[in-house]
Amino acid sequence: MPLEPKMLGAALTETLPLHSALCRREAPAFQRAIQSGDDVVVACTQEKRLFGELAQQTPGAVSPLRFVNIRETGGWSRDAKSAGPKIAALLAAAALPEPDPVATVGYASQGRLLIVGPLDRAEQAAALVADALDVTIFSQGPGAAGGAQERRWPVMAGRIDALAGWLGAFNLRWTQDNAIDLDLCTRCNACVAACPEQAIGLDYQIDAARCTAHRDCERACTVAGAIRFDRPPVSHDAAFDLVLDLGAAPRIDWHAPPQGYFHLAGGLAHPKAAQTLLRLRELVGEFEKPKFFDYRQKLCAHSRNEVVGCNACVEVCSAHAVTSDKARQRIVVNPNLCVGCGACTTVCPTGALGYTYPRTPDQGRKLRTLLAAYAAAGGRHAALLLHSDEGGRALVEQLGREARLGRAHGVPAHVIPVSIFHAASTGIDLWLGAVAFGASQVCVLLTGEEAPQYVAALKSQAGIAQALLHGLGYTGTHFRLIDAASAMDLDAALAANDTRQRVPSQAARFAVGADKRSTLELALDHLMDEAPALKPPADPAALAIPLPKGAPFGAIAVDTNKCTLCLACVGACPASALQDNRDAPQLRFIEKNCVQCGLCETTCPEDAITLVPRLLASPARKQPAVLAEAKPWACVRCGKPFGTQKAIEAMLGKLAGHAMFQGDALERLKMCSDCRVIDLFSAQDEMKITRP
Repeated sequence: MPLEPKMLGAALTETLPLHSALCRREAPAFQRAIQSGDDVVVACTQEKRLFGELAQQTPGAVSPLRFVNIRETGGWSRDAKSAGPKIAALLAAAALPEPDPVATVGYASQGRLLIVGPLDRAEQAAALVADALDVTIFSQGPGAAGGAQERRWPVMAGRIDALAGWLGAFNLRWTQDNAIDLDLCTRCNACVAACPEQAIGLDYQIDAARCTAHRDCERACTVAGAIRFDRPPVSHDAAFDLVLDLGAAPRIDWHAPPQGYFHLAGGLAHPKAAQTLLRLRELVGEFEKPKFFDYRQKLCAHSRNEVVGCNACVEVCSAHAVTSDKARQRIVVNPNLCVGCGACTTVCPTGALGYTYPRTPDQGRKLRTLLAAYAAAGGRHAALLLHSDEGGRALVEQLGREARLGRAHGVPAHVIPVSIFHAASTGIDLWLGAVAFGASQVCVLLTGEEAPQYVAALKSQAGIAQALLHGLGYTGTHFRLIDAASAMDLDAALAANDTRQRVPSQAARFAVGADKRSTLELALDHLMDEAPALKPPADPAALAIPLPKGAPFGAIAVDTNKCTLCLACVGACPASALQDNRDAPQLRFIEKNCVQCGLCETTCPEDAITLVPRLLASPARKQPAVLAEAKPWACVRCGKPFGTQKAIEAMLGKLAGHAMFQGDALERLKMCSDCRVIDLFSAQDEMKITRP
């Protein structure tokens, strides 16, 4: 690769010696480096294992090791001669401190395996794992061959009512509703031979659709007593650690099924059968995975008073890990079911759900470092290519190998690959932050492993962010979703990438924080300061930028003819965007705080509120604005103001015909709470005096 020491050294503020065979004849240089105590970055992932072993064999090796790929991502490309700034950026990001460790979620498996499916397939699979796992079979028909004569494992049959859980904690609820009890059955086949309708198969269960209940089978089974037609259905519960589903359709039909659940339609004929059986054998013991999220209920806009507002996280989760708890005014995230896609944190408008693998500040620091080092080395028109750690990384590396062989262009010099755990784990806070830091474009690589709702959420986020930038006068396409099933698809998409985006003239230097709304505000402030559309003479009408539905910014429109100023919306607002005024009957609104959750719109008893997704690109968005106000109603007894004229008149109009509110009772509704009590007691005293 054509590396330039001066360029790389300038970006990293140090002198960089270059080695051509560091893992072979120049290995002593590596050993001296890891004995120095300084952080060491190895720009080779292919020989990561070799360098790790060499470090273990080196006396006094104390330096922490980090690895970065600059070969397939930069050096192996037709643009290799121009890839110096990108390589400098990748090295600079690799030299950043490791993110703080995250909390973990534990699983414990004793190896209790449930195999569900046709009996012949289930027994074939059981024979391959029974030496390592405790197998139980739930039979769903005999299959082509039926069960073996020898019963080697416990077999259950009946109707599955529910199957749920995760690795180490699956629960099966089923109903034993067949006349043949498999615990008593000896598989002597006497019932099979006796049945004239051939309603009993070699799964030793009676097909109710074919049976005419003549009882020949029951009489043939007098010795074992396994067949009784008068036996009532019995419900059972059973616990398992692992589930192997061999049915044609999966019992847990989720895009992201729980850990420990595997589906092989067709049994051992499935192309992934061997891989799955090996994986099952490994899942005995204790395991950990990262806890991918943080949840702060006080920021959550999901519900108030059992009324649902924002439901984005519940709707987007393909692992069924996020559920609604309206009674507690919150959502509940099951960490055992969470697979770490981060889509819930991406669509969350308030930041109540935050991604932790890594945390947003660490992701923001990495993007800012990449873009700053790229610019310092002379790079222009930087495009970030966000890709997943698994499918995305494999596709990028395959593209580099194809370019090395002359069959593809490779990753262009201005495109900087950035590995993230899942393609759906970033959203507009980091995307807009990246543009503020100097990126001309943010691309998200989709490889087909993403759930449909994740793709829809990313498209929505990209549409919102792009509408915002266009409204500020930044022309071009700043956000792209690249759908690539192969390296050649990715090559074609990157080759067609447009670099004619308008971006801020000065790169921002703010630090991305843990609070999503604060990061968005910092990014927006910088983008608005540099916005071409806001330069004088700017049209005041252009300051209100319309955004697509679902945007986390906006205003509300209040129909003042309907609004009674009951202020139910103020109590429902989770973000303090709607406020009252202690000194006057007013409904005030701070647009910067609004997350467009819709709780105010849903709560309003008069249907007077409508959401208006937009960005008000002016300082006025941070100041309270009066949306509705009314004249106060004065108490007819003491003159003290309480309520509003509109609200009291509406109440009087609705209750005037009610039998409970006639005469003095109706008049008391015009009084303040103090005078209403005084007047009521005064009326009772008068009744006592005048009573004969």
